[in-house]
Amino acid sequence: MRFINPKIDFAFKKIFGSKESKDILISFLNALIYQENETIQDLEILDPYNQGSVLDLKDTYLDVKAILADASIVIIEMQVLNVESFDKRIVYNLAKTYCNQLKRGEGYIKLKPVIALTITNFFMFANNEKVINRFVFKEMDELFDYPKNPLEMVFVELPKFKKTLEELEKITDKWIFFIKNAPSLEVIPPSFSTVYPLEKALNIANQANLSVEELEEIQKKEIFLFDQEGGIKMALQEGRQEGLQQGRQEGLQQGEKKGEKKGKIALILRILNKKIGTISPEIKEQIGNLSLEKLDILTDDVLEFNSLDSLTNWLDNN
Repeated sequence: MRFINPKIDFAFKKIFGSKESKDILISFLNALIYQENETIQDLEILDPYNQGSVLDLKDTYLDVKAILADASIVIIEMQVLNVESFDKRIVYNLAKTYCNQLKRGEGYIKLKPVIALTITNFFMFANNEKVINRFVFKEMDELFDYPKNPLEMVFVELPKFKKTLEELEKITDKWIFFIKNAPSLEVIPPSFSTVYPLEKALNIANQANLSVEELEEIQKKEIFLFDQEGGIKMALQEGRQEGLQQGRQEGLQQGEKKGEKKGKIALILRILNKKIGTISPEIKEQIGNLSLEKLDILTDDVLEFNSLDSLTNWLDNN
């Protein structure tokens, strides 16, 4: 058997967002959002295209969107590449989905809670080891919940999940393993067969059950992602070479290490300017005070940053 990659948006929608996927999505959401409690008994899978009824709001494409039996809404996004301002986009999608529940003239009493489940193939919270993190409105000092907590964000960071197939016990772990490792499986693991929705998901993901057109679409998406990742890696490699070359040139006059350090700092700042925006002089000074060893680590980690907070947290810990 060969299985399609659930991290590809087309494949993710095929597995979790098709007409036959209701029981799959219920099991998946109960595991990742509700700690394996059977909170969700029924849901309706909606067209994830969110056109928006509010003027001047950008159109938003989500991977899967569902309305629960209590009228709460869940929006799900699988994100492979860490793009600029992704953290802001999540909040934007969540708020937009919440406000778009109302038609002109309707009262706020009709608003129902919205949950954004975001699965990332990169680190969102690099200084936290938890695979799943949840955010709701709370009072800052005493941490009690806002009434009926209208908005919730749940993040699943795949790089933090390290369990092997033999170590999987909870249904939650099996679902995360499926998302992260499905293409590496050769058969449906026996332990997965005990969870019918998970076994069903793997059967849908079996390439033998897909049409030629579907397989071609998935291949196109994979090639696009490989090209994007390859471009980032190539730019990083070229930047490193540029830094080393600059270091060697300056080494003739001021010492090779000093020049190499300057080149690495220039590379890091160039990447940060593209991913985060303008960097303050204070943060530039912090980066400039790092050792060559720390600069090497930062050069590898900088691609994972998606906000200024990610950078400042890294600097505070290094």
